Amino acid sequence: MLAGSLAAILSSCGANYAVTGNYNVNNTQVQLSNANFSIVDKISGSASVSYVFFIGGLSEHQLYENAYAKMMTKADLSKGSRAICNVLTEEQMEGFIPFFWTRTITVSANVIEFTK
Repeated sequence: MLAGSLAAILSSCGANYAVTGNYNVNNTQVQLSNANFSIVDKISGSASVSYVFFIGGLSEHQLYENAYAKMMTKADLSKGSRAICNVLTEEQMEGFIPFFWTRTITVSANVIEFTK
């Protein structure tokens, strides 16, 4: 009985979901129907914030911006004709809501390089 109670108290609850979409405000469109590109890298960036009794750090938008900025520092788009595509945003929350939890946003994408 004590072991079961201890396990219930010390276990963590969590939730995770992923959203695929274009959150960029620029609407540059590129035709990728021809074999004129290659995928050169997969990049990602994460940002986290902790909450205690619903009080805590950054807004969800700012958290996304921080994760996106960390990802873009890894993109190295200055090496030729490169762009990012297939941007995926994942959000994970874990902890004991409403007492304490951590929200983590991870943004990932493919870096492509145009060959023609």
